[in-house]
Amino acid sequence: MPNSIIEVENLTKAYGRHTVLDDMTFSLPEGRIIGLLGPNGCGKTTFMKILAGLIHDYKGEALIDGSAPGIRTKALTAYLPERSYLSDWFRTIDAIDYFDDFFLDFDKNKALEFVDRFGLDRHQKIKTMSKGMREKIQLLLVMSRAAKLYILDEPLGGVDPAAREVILDIIMNNYAQDSTLLISTHMVSDLEQAFNHVIMFGHGKVLFNDSIDSIRQEGVSVEAKFKEVFGNAWEVD
Repeated sequence: MPNSIIEVENLTKAYGRHTVLDDMTFSLPEGRIIGLLGPNGCGKTTFMKILAGLIHDYKGEALIDGSAPGIRTKALTAYLPERSYLSDWFRTIDAIDYFDDFFLDFDKNKALEFVDRFGLDRHQKIKTMSKGMREKIQLLLVMSRAAKLYILDEPLGGVDPAAREVILDIIMNNYAQDSTLLISTHMVSDLEQAFNHVIMFGHGKVLFNDSIDSIRQEGVSVEAKFKEVFGNAWEVD
């Protein structure tokens, strides 16, 4: 059995009277590509923000490689948020230089290769870019790190179908060896062939947490398993 890269115990997070994560306890194996699945509002983004050290007012414990989110885990973790966080006045090259200064595991040459592959302008300002271009820059920055854990929140969310294959190729072929990818997505069919482990959130709970092999032993796809777990409950409040 692989060691756990993420260990969660009695994790609870509420926004006012609305509990998003309800006393969750589970672990996730290291060295795997893990799909984090669930309907809108089920807490996927909240959980990822906790791991990334962006949310602190929660109860319980969430550990990455044995440590609570903080300075040590941020050095081990590459986080791709669902929404853009880059300053509007940054040019592409400024964003790359920023990551190069900030992260010891950042490969600037790889980032510049990605820029050329995406056909992006090194000197274009972020504020003049389309949503898709901004998301490509964020992705290339994250995937140019040699992190132990990659946390990718809806990496295909704003990507047009024509670019989706390129994005998937970059994600699957450029993460550091022996690292873990935690990927949230609504596009289950596009990513299920890449997953070797799946965890499903719903109603503040973990409804499924097991390997892809266990799903295949049932003779179903990940998408079919998702529909079995959630039925028609595409929105969880």
